Amino acid sequence: MAKTPVAPAAPKPPRAPSAAARKRSAAVELDTLPGHHIRRLQQIAVALFLQEAEPLGVTPVQYAVLQAVANEPGLDQRTLAGRVALDTSTVAGVVDRLEARALLQRHASATDRRVRQLLLTPEGEALRAQVEPAMRRAQQRILAPLARAERAEFLRLLRVLVDGNNEASRAPGEVA
Repeated sequence: MAKTPVAPAAPKPPRAPSAAARKRSAAVELDTLPGHHIRRLQQIAVALFLQEAEPLGVTPVQYAVLQAVANEPGLDQRTLAGRVALDTSTVAGVVDRLEARALLQRHASATDRRVRQLLLTPEGEALRAQVEPAMRRAQQRILAPLARAERAEFLRLLRVLVDGNNEASRAPGEVA
């Protein structure tokens, strides 16, 4: 006589953590974590930049690329990546988008055809110049909650943290 298959027993639901375990795991206050505040400040910085520069259609990263190329015309993409602390793939995408908007031009280097040097177009320089006051307003708004004397100290401490942790970044920037 054939046996009727027996259905496997239903798995037991996981046990809820004890009150003590819940208290231990809930004891980390986000407000005590510097990384939490840094992430929040980055969100705020981007939001303020976009509010100020919205009509110009430029992101903070695009502005950084335009400004870095304006500072060093003929800069190559690899060096640019170090200047703005982005990985080379991200920089290539940003450069592609700026080039498509006729804001940047890429030229092969006269000494090494593999190297792509970057120059702002007249349109790119005009846009960079238009964005600069908006960028400065955003920077002022970021620092506005601090007293004037605290602003320099805050920037000094930010540089210490960034420089001291630079090598841990996926895209280390150039340390001053």
